[in-house]
Amino acid sequence: MQTRRIYLIGPRASGKTTVGKALADTLGWRFTDTDEMVVRGAGCAVGDIVERGGWKAFRDMESAALRAVSGEHEVVIATGGGMVLREENRDLMRATGLVVLLTASAEALAVRLQADPQHAQRPSLTGKSIEEEVAEVLRERAPYYAAAAHLIEDAARPVDEIVASVMRELENGENP
Repeated sequence: MQTRRIYLIGPRASGKTTVGKALADTLGWRFTDTDEMVVRGAGCAVGDIVERGGWKAFRDMESAALRAVSGEHEVVIATGGGMVLREENRDLMRATGLVVLLTASAEALAVRLQADPQHAQRPSLTGKSIEEEVAEVLRERAPYYAAAAHLIEDAARPVDEIVASVMRELENGENP
């Protein structure tokens, strides 16, 4: 197995943290979350970061977290939903690890976001309803997710099936 880090990308509520922790346990690797890194570094929630400095400040911090973790080995990294918006982030992930995109329908993501107790910590990106926002964000980001991903997984599948699929991809060893 050549790959030393796995990046999980996808929209909010696609299961990056859940799948990431399960994958890290299976591999015996460490798990980290770039949003958590940003929050720890800033000492406040994502919403507070955005309120104080705007989305650009948050995206700068997010990119710095990615750069920091991209040099580590044997790590599974859950990235923020917007990590793919910057070309340098997409390029860095593709060059330094296996990039797995977790996909789900806008409807499924909206249901998950409404049920998520951390929803209040995730500021709206558009000011629209959850359903409208999720659909709009998915449309806008789809090309970026596709450009970054080595592997695409349906997040509606059971976690153990997704982990098994990623493990098969790793065994093929065709990715960085």
